[in-house]
Amino acid sequence: MTDEKDMSPQERADLEITLPTAMELCRLGLASMIDIRQSFEIEMKGAIPDTVHIPMFEVKLMLGHTLTEDEQDILDAGQPKDMDAQSFFKMINQLHHAREHLLLCICNSGRRSLTAASLLRSLGYPKALSVAGGFQAWRKLQMPDANAGGLNAAP
Repeated sequence: MTDEKDMSPQERADLEITLPTAMELCRLGLASMIDIRQSFEIEMKGAIPDTVHIPMFEVKLMLGHTLTEDEQDILDAGQPKDMDAQSFFKMINQLHHAREHLLLCICNSGRRSLTAASLLRSLGYPKALSVAGGFQAWRKLQMPDANAGGLNAAP
């Protein structure tokens, strides 16, 4: 597993997919989007419809990885999801192997999802990718044009 900040531009490019492409793959039934944010982040900012929620920091702990101080702070800010190794692998295997789906990891901005995709690949799931821009990009797509009716709009 490679941490996002340690990735070369090429490694990053190999792991990333654009949000419009990710949404189209999901619409076609070829991919599943996995929201890796913590539960409190989803409660505060909102959920993306038709995603599977698997909080990455809890998975990293469950697998014996050490969390960074920032990761631990984010984990401590919420209530942990009740997930064990068996339920995690069962869920991932149902998405990846049973359905032959791409696993599209999405976080808030697209940084943590790079680490999550790398982690899934290190666990033997080569079809894991990160959605560039994350939830922030998804929310921008859902909003009407911010410039409509702005200062430069005709009366």
